[in-house]
Amino acid sequence: MDDSTKDPFLLFSGPCVLESEQLAIDVAMSLKEQMTGLGTKVKLTFKGSFDKANRTSIDSYRGPGIEKGLKILEAVKAKTGLPVITDFHLPEQAEEVASVVDTLQIPAFLCRQTDMIVAGAKACAKHDSTLKVKKGQFLSPEETKNIVDKAVNFLMKDRILLTERGSSFGYNNLIVDMASFSIMKSFGVRAIHDATHCVQRPGGLGNKTGGKREQILVLARAAVAAGADGVFMECHPNPEKALSDASTCLELSKVSGVINSLLKIYEVV
Repeated sequence: MDDSTKDPFLLFSGPCVLESEQLAIDVAMSLKEQMTGLGTKVKLTFKGSFDKANRTSIDSYRGPGIEKGLKILEAVKAKTGLPVITDFHLPEQAEEVASVVDTLQIPAFLCRQTDMIVAGAKACAKHDSTLKVKKGQFLSPEETKNIVDKAVNFLMKDRILLTERGSSFGYNNLIVDMASFSIMKSFGVRAIHDATHCVQRPGGLGNKTGGKREQILVLARAAVAAGADGVFMECHPNPEKALSDASTCLELSKVSGVINSLLKIYEVV
């Protein structure tokens, strides 16, 4: 296969929540170095949230906030040259966030909010950014067409990404329907697999989310084989000490191994 004719594999990776500027830069630099040998096969975007608005416990760390968080993301871009992605949580945040980041993300629990989608799409159109929407655990893949239909009034389809992060299955469990990728792509947009959130056990530890980190690679391989255009995969130098999603984020040093494994599948799908 001529790799020059194939779209690059999309990788969105970084800590779940922004903990400090230094940690963000260190993680971004490590990810960039790990992807260096892959050339144009992978398009890496650094991920970090300035606010985790849906933490299980009121005592959990939420992040540095929008002002400080955007400054951290600006520093990452300036020092590493990498594009960046972050979530926004209110329609009125879209413009400010899109003026800094390259990809604006709508969290799963907000994916049906018309005002969020419209504000995000308008901001992305204005700032030449991409809008990434996570499919809620409560939606079927067929229903994501409504998300696309709302966004395309303001934004071209090639700048819209839909993300599969699993569907609720009983209590404290998520299941990934591998048919989701072909269904969502049938709407003319690219589909991303959320490799770390899909192995969560929401509220599984009582006052915080649990997870099954050991299943990240197995599900990611299946997703790429099923047609995913890339993965969203949170990582941390010391996962057990991460301030958010400690049970599911991947160890930073293991990212390149996972991506190399996924690329072998991606190149033949």
